[in-house]
Amino acid sequence: MEKFGIGQPVPRTEDPRLLTGGGNYLDDVTLPRQARAYVLRSPHAAAKILSIDTAAAKDAPGVLAVLTAEDYEADGYGVPKCTPRRKTRDGKPMFEPYNRSLVSGRVRMVGDYVALVVAETLEQAKDAAELVEVDYEILPSVTSAYRAIQDGAPPVWDECKDNICFVHLVGDREATDKAFADAPVTVRQWLPVNRSAHVTMEPRGAIGDYDSRSGRWTLYTGCHYPWQIRTELCDIFGVPEQLFTVKTGDIGGSFGLRGATYHEHILVCWAARRIGRPVKWVADRSEGFMSDHHGRDQSWDGELALTKDGKILAMRAKNYANVGAYLSSRGTLPPVANLGTAAGTYDVPAMHIDVTGIFTNTNPLCPFRGNGRPEASYLIERLMDLAADEIGMDPAELRRRNSIRPDQMPYKTALVFTYDCGDFEKSIDMAKEMSDWDGFAARRAEARKRGRLRGIGMSSTIERAAAPSFEMADIRFHQGGTVTVAVGTTQQGQGHETIYKQIIWERLGVHPDNVLVVEGDTEMLANGGGTGGSRSATLGGNTVAAATDKIIEKGKLIAGYMLEAAEGDIEFAQGTFRVAGTDRSVSLSEVVKKSYDGGNLPAELEPGLAVTQGYQTQLENFPNGCHVCEVEIDPETGVIDVVDYKVVDDVGTVLNPLTLKGQIQGGVVHGVGQALLEHIQYDAESGQLVTGSFMDYTMPRADNLSFIDVKSNPVPTATNPLGCKGAGEAGTVGAVPCVMNAVVDALSELGIRHIDMPATPMRVWQALQDAKKGAAA
Repeated sequence: MEKFGIGQPVPRTEDPRLLTGGGNYLDDVTLPRQARAYVLRSPHAAAKILSIDTAAAKDAPGVLAVLTAEDYEADGYGVPKCTPRRKTRDGKPMFEPYNRSLVSGRVRMVGDYVALVVAETLEQAKDAAELVEVDYEILPSVTSAYRAIQDGAPPVWDECKDNICFVHLVGDREATDKAFADAPVTVRQWLPVNRSAHVTMEPRGAIGDYDSRSGRWTLYTGCHYPWQIRTELCDIFGVPEQLFTVKTGDIGGSFGLRGATYHEHILVCWAARRIGRPVKWVADRSEGFMSDHHGRDQSWDGELALTKDGKILAMRAKNYANVGAYLSSRGTLPPVANLGTAAGTYDVPAMHIDVTGIFTNTNPLCPFRGNGRPEASYLIERLMDLAADEIGMDPAELRRRNSIRPDQMPYKTALVFTYDCGDFEKSIDMAKEMSDWDGFAARRAEARKRGRLRGIGMSSTIERAAAPSFEMADIRFHQGGTVTVAVGTTQQGQGHETIYKQIIWERLGVHPDNVLVVEGDTEMLANGGGTGGSRSATLGGNTVAAATDKIIEKGKLIAGYMLEAAEGDIEFAQGTFRVAGTDRSVSLSEVVKKSYDGGNLPAELEPGLAVTQGYQTQLENFPNGCHVCEVEIDPETGVIDVVDYKVVDDVGTVLNPLTLKGQIQGGVVHGVGQALLEHIQYDAESGQLVTGSFMDYTMPRADNLSFIDVKSNPVPTATNPLGCKGAGEAGTVGAVPCVMNAVVDALSELGIRHIDMPATPMRVWQALQDAKKGAAA
């Protein structure tokens, strides 16, 4: 029974299908009479639209419709809204732009939505789009959040002259300021977090279909939250939920990208109803760069106060967050949702953070793997290394000295969260041993002989996972003994199918080959929580586990009837119902078959073996870990090599160590990309997107990394029956600051105390040149 059970390194059961071309991604879906859509986008960051002439485009071959804002407004449909809504510094409601799916009168970012062309083929739609004549009057633009709030900056919205969308304050300012006033040691650093693109393997896409006979709408699209997006689209179109279906199919990655209701979702559904045919839109890679929502783009002004012997007294920071030209449907989350991560794994008595969300002429902001957690961990972990340098203490020792102890749990931080459990000091000690931390000096000396600068960095980070929420699952046994499990989560590569099959095997003894897992279809369940915030193992896993308990209880009633025994005398284990203390038994498959023996069951027994289970949690959990990275830098070119990477992670009960390592390693790669390579950039004067393809936007490759060695320090949580914590984002949360700490440590031999992300070869080389000039002077 242990072969496929919880805790076993079971290979992902979905991989053979996906790796042999058996996936069903959006672009694999072709509906009868399907038309193709192309979005005509703005080439300017800010401009008035003086006129749009669509006449020639409408007469082009194959064209079925050319639609503008005027057409949309004539049909009377709504616009997507942003949640949660926040306030300004004076307590007034934040300014939320009217977010049209096709703009009217003015564009506010490169890639803005000007018109929709629908034709028989994509090529015809593109050709027709070239015939749409748009007369623009170019306006001044601003793409930097900090510049956008300076005097004289052009307003993105006339109704919001100062470009400030919202202000969010958290913590005890008075206590924090007092601690700083009395502190013998303080460090302060400006810490920009570079804007990044999600660049999933599968670009975004959507197919809208409308059945005029039944009045039913269907949207095919990869997304995190099918039921939430259905609700939002029903509000926009004025449709009851039973008439709207969202289907995700397989999804080629997301990392937060597909969490929002996009304008393309609205446009293809609207166009499908207008022309009476399904309408399909799929982004190419360059279109994705200028139309996808982006991540990160926050700048910290951070400070840390300590005693001379390294005890943290307080931390405070201001955060300038670039929310883009429009608010995505979850655009106010990333700068605020996980500020508690800034407390780290440390006993910090006083904290205060001041966040300002700022409009610019850039793509909207949305959650990106970690949703504010890597940004917050970067703040505290860079300040920790700067503090260690200031007081002359080993960075690992400073972290150990301030770590929250297990006997302090549950621990209410000075900022937001109450941690459930964890052994942070042990993780630091394990990571030090794995990395031979104390032997680093010899490796640095050896690298110096080769003309290389070697550095080591550590991070001890924590994050919130599975925030209070709900999930639903449905387990249905078929008459032959096979099972369909429908869950309200959605898989984008995490391995849900495998984990749910492991739980079914562990609890019911049904072989994985006899289990079908279904996700991402609003017709399969009344509701579902979707996937995001490292919630699926906790919410989805515990929902499935609870559903198996109901199956067992219902099965005991039928088994008792079959064995002529009381329900209380029936035991269940390893796929068999047994009368306690006897050898009388029936298998689960026999019970299933009997449950469908219509007319031959007692009246009090419900036929069939199927259950629907809802599960909710009031308490989040807090995965945590310690990372150690070593890098070498070529001082002649600024090129950085990651030469060693170690991770000790606590995700509570490990459901599958194989898929867990994959999640952690993938998260680390994301963090390395953020720290060293990836950066969405705009021209400061024109607002043009400079990094519009892989020729300009650098992604991490295998040769940018060493092997990532992962070990576990599991402390199961009491916040859910399985004892598991989230895992999908933990690698990124720890990697971003860890890598940068290693880079700065390598550069410290030349007196460099900080360098901004991404630490590209050019940026590193320039920092080295500046340091040499300073030394010479």
